[in-house]
Amino acid sequence: MAERIAKVNRKTKETDISIELSLDGTGKADISTGIGFLDHMLDSFARHGLFDLTVKAVGDLEVDSHHLIEDTGIVLGEAIRQAVGDKKGINRYGFFTLPMDEALVLSAVDLSGRPYLVFDVEFSTQTMGDYDTQMVKEFFYALSYSAGMNLHLKQFSGSNDHHICEACYKAFSKALCAAVAVNPRIEDVLSTKGKI
Repeated sequence: MAERIAKVNRKTKETDISIELSLDGTGKADISTGIGFLDHMLDSFARHGLFDLTVKAVGDLEVDSHHLIEDTGIVLGEAIRQAVGDKKGINRYGFFTLPMDEALVLSAVDLSGRPYLVFDVEFSTQTMGDYDTQMVKEFFYALSYSAGMNLHLKQFSGSNDHHICEACYKAFSKALCAAVAVNPRIEDVLSTKGKI
């Protein structure tokens, strides 16, 4: 099988983002976004999904964190889409329910090519460090649409926003790891249509 690696760059008047992603890595991460909590979440995503991930992002943080977080989601989604390729032989679906102390979050992924986000998660504070809690949904929305994936995130319990957010990122990474896994029993693409 060919290496499933993507390199994506996106530069606008607001942000300049470069991401390299290997779906068949070991969880190595080199993350620099200027937002400490986002760095922590992306490091968790890489480590728990066993993806190798490099992210270099700069943006107009003097305005606020919105543009940089949203655009990082766009670029990561594009990197996932490119790295997955034609989707032949992969599971396509993945799901994981992740506990983190009092928080419990489920993530389900379908690499269907049809973007959709269901985000059933609530936060009680405005920020987690330098990460605006409103941006958690925006990040996953941007990622899911750029990747062309159906993504569900559902919170079953949780009172600490740090735990809830981290459970979202980790559950997503585990679900994505399962969805992109190669299954030797799948000879083409897993679809009655013959393509995804």
